[in-house]
Amino acid sequence: MSDLNIRPLIEGRDFGVRLSGITFEQTSDPEIRTQVNALFERHGMIMFEDVEASARMHVALSDIFGPMKDHPSKAVPRVDQDTMPGVIDMTCKPYPEGRIEIEGKEVTQWLPWHFDHAYNNELNRAGVLRALDIPPEGGLTGFVDGIELYETLSPKLRKQIEGRNILYRMNVIMKDFHFGAPDSYKCLAENPHTHAVMEAARDVPRAVHPAVWTRESGEKVLHVSPWMAEGIEGDETPEGNALLEEVSREVFARAKALSYWHAWKPTDMLIWDNWRVLHAVSGHDPQYSRRMQRTTIKGDYGLGYFEGGASSDNKILERTY
Repeated sequence: MSDLNIRPLIEGRDFGVRLSGITFEQTSDPEIRTQVNALFERHGMIMFEDVEASARMHVALSDIFGPMKDHPSKAVPRVDQDTMPGVIDMTCKPYPEGRIEIEGKEVTQWLPWHFDHAYNNELNRAGVLRALDIPPEGGLTGFVDGIELYETLSPKLRKQIEGRNILYRMNVIMKDFHFGAPDSYKCLAENPHTHAVMEAARDVPRAVHPAVWTRESGEKVLHVSPWMAEGIEGDETPEGNALLEEVSREVFARAKALSYWHAWKPTDMLIWDNWRVLHAVSGHDPQYSRRMQRTTIKGDYGLGYFEGGASSDNKILERTY
C-alpha cells in the first residue's frame, strides 16, 4: 500500500490508524481491500482522511468491509436508496427539544459510552460515519478500545466481571440512565420522539452479551455498554448492581485517558469495530445544527442472545447515532 499514507491514530498506541490518499477507484482494488481490512482487524478503527466528500465514496468505503445492513425502521431518513442504498441521514437542527447538562454546560446530542445494538442478540460488525454539517465547537465523536480498557482494569475488578453476562434493553429515555452516569449529568428535556421508540420496544425481551470476550487473536475485550445496561444476568441484586455500577464508572474514568475524540472535517470518514470499541458523542451547543450520515456493516460475533431463549426473529427497531 505504498501509495497510501498510514499513520498511528494516537502516537505510541496500537489502537486505530489514520489512512490518507485512498480514492474512489482504489476502493475496488482487491489488494487494497485486503490490506485495509487487515489494518481494521488489527487496529480496531480507521480514520480515512482527505477522501472524496460524497455519499458514493461513503458506500464504496463501506463495501470494503462487507455487506451493509439497512436500518430496519422506514421512518429513519435515507439518502437516495436507488443509487446509495444503506446510507441513513441524521440531522439535528438548532434548538432541538432534547437537552442535557454535562459538566455545567447545556448541550444537545450528548451520548454516553456504548456499543451499537446492545439491545439485540446480534452485533453489527462496524459503523462507517461521516459529517456533513459540523458545529463550530463540540459535536465530537469519541472512541475507546475495549482491549485497552481490559488491560488497564484492576486485577480485582477483572476477576469479578469476567464470566458475567450483561442484560440490555432498548432505552432512549435519557432520564433513565441506570449505570455509570457522570456526577455532572442531568437530563433537562427529553426528545419527544423517543416515546415512539420505547413503545416499539415495549414487549421485546432483553438481550444478553458477555462483559468480557476473547478475540480469535487472543486479546480479551472489556465490552460493557453503560448505556442501556439493565443488570447482570442472574445477579440483579444490590450486590450485582453495585458491581456493574463500578465497572461502568471505570469505563467513564479510564476513557478520559484512553479515548480518542474526533473533530470532524467534511473530507473525513471513520470506521470502528463494534465488537471491540465503545463510542460516545460530546454534544454541542443547542444553537448549532449537526448532520451526520452513516452506514452499518452487517455481521455478528455469535455471543449474544435474547433472555429466556426468545427467537432471533424477535428484534426491535434499532436507533443509530
